[in-house]
Amino acid sequence: MQIEPYLFFDGRCEEALSFYKEALGAEVGALMRFRDSPDPTGAPPGNEDKVMHALVRVGGASFMASDGHCAGDTSFKGFGLALTVPDATTFDRVFTALEAGGQIRMPPAQTFFSPRFGMVEDRFGVLWMVIVGQG
Repeated sequence: MQIEPYLFFDGRCEEALSFYKEALGAEVGALMRFRDSPDPTGAPPGNEDKVMHALVRVGGASFMASDGHCAGDTSFKGFGLALTVPDATTFDRVFTALEAGGQIRMPPAQTFFSPRFGMVEDRFGVLWMVIVGQG
């Protein structure tokens, strides 16, 4: 078994995928649009070109994404994505990229569990906990 996050961007998925490609070096392994579905009733009217499903890889991990109902009401509450990076240089690059248009929730600092840790909510409202791994 494995658990993978599934993020619903309510109409902004394409924008989010482009952002994560740039900020994290993410790779989109699969992408299906609502127009590609054999069931045309599944597409929110007027949103046939929106993302029905995408598989996104970042390093050795993956998450899935969609535009969902395309209602424009993206809300990510009660969870965050932890992103482990190898060193402080990578931390600074990734944290700064995720912060663009977003908001720092915990400034980067040395902690008892990592030489560098910080939390940032990106421009889509996804909370990222960025941490330099220990060995």
